[in-house]
Amino acid sequence: MTNHCFIPANPETVHWGYFSKSVAPVARVTSGDFATIEALTHHAGDDYDLMIKGDPGAESVYGWTPRRKNVSRRGAGRVDGADRGAGEGLGVHLLTGPIHVEDARAGDVLEVRILDVRPRPSMHPEHKGRAFGVNLAAWWGLHYKDLIEQPKPREVVTVFELDATGREDWATALYSYVLTPQTDPDGVVHPKVDYPGVIVDHSTVVKRTSVLEDIRIPARMHFGTMGVAPREEDFVSSIPPSYTGGNIDDWRIGKGATMYYPVAIDGALFSVGDPHAAQGDSELCGTAIEMSLTGVFQFVLHRQENLAGTPLEGLDHPMLETSSEWVIYGFSFPNYLQQIGPTAQQDVARLATLDAAMLDAFRKLRRFLMQVHGLTEDDAIALMSVATDFGVTQVVDGNLGVHAILKKRLFPRHRCR
Repeated sequence: MTNHCFIPANPETVHWGYFSKSVAPVARVTSGDFATIEALTHHAGDDYDLMIKGDPGAESVYGWTPRRKNVSRRGAGRVDGADRGAGEGLGVHLLTGPIHVEDARAGDVLEVRILDVRPRPSMHPEHKGRAFGVNLAAWWGLHYKDLIEQPKPREVVTVFELDATGREDWATALYSYVLTPQTDPDGVVHPKVDYPGVIVDHSTVVKRTSVLEDIRIPARMHFGTMGVAPREEDFVSSIPPSYTGGNIDDWRIGKGATMYYPVAIDGALFSVGDPHAAQGDSELCGTAIEMSLTGVFQFVLHRQENLAGTPLEGLDHPMLETSSEWVIYGFSFPNYLQQIGPTAQQDVARLATLDAAMLDAFRKLRRFLMQVHGLTEDDAIALMSVATDFGVTQVVDGNLGVHAILKKRLFPRHRCR
């Protein structure tokens, strides 16, 4: 027998900006169970009317007045003495969860199947059947220090719309604006995007409606941030990806895909968020089309003692499987928390390089080919060079990412040891 639970997004079911081994689970599942999970974008405040207003779940999560902030801690940083707000913005993504997986132990592998993904409709009365998302060309984007037009530097928000009924499979730009300094309900002025959940006052910005005209962006709905809790620290920023998953930001992690995560602590504690309507490899300007989504998932637990002779043997990093591919993720630091030490969350972005991420992807794929498919090292290296596609997953998440795509058709007999 399997169960199917529904986890709505509200202040009791989300945690904002971090993974944590110490947060109480919002649901419990056993291997084989299903869950429908609502995931809200942390960029909904860029257009309150289209993405929050009238939506009880979004309004409850974003609720913030001078007297009360419904989700207080927003990030993995300090709480006491914080200048910008509890959490200090070290971590930004709204994550629904965590979900406790019964009998999961360190050394096991959690399989997460994404069975369906659909956009969250806007509650705006004039936009029935539509969904909205935003792209922020942010200060952490690769482009930011290489702008050629004025004003510079600048952060730019572009608002996109998508058919929420499924009749259309593309997004189109609605308008854009240059972000201005914003004051939050506590009176703190934010000169740039430095703390999550601040609502943009549209009376302070100028909308530009002639944006990406006659261009359709293919919808590739996926979850930018999914994973289980790491063991190293109690509060870990949601921004850098690591060995337990997290903010991988690969558009392939959508409907029909399966992700595998090494379990680091008892119960695994799975969380999901950072929903995207579309993204290209690299996420160059800092974000995708950030749009609230709802996903249907199935959880399958693989016990450590049963992994020998399977593609999951020796897996100590996140891995994606589709009907035709294996995708292996390399990071500048495979486990930055352990490798860098006490200052890891502050220093990883400064120390990360794409060269290191490429080397990590190579090493992980070499192990996979040798251990799972029985190749010699020389054969594995040759195959990688002639038949494997390496790409830049993202350059904006601190711990930079490179992915390796291995086609299953390379192995007609799909032989494993």
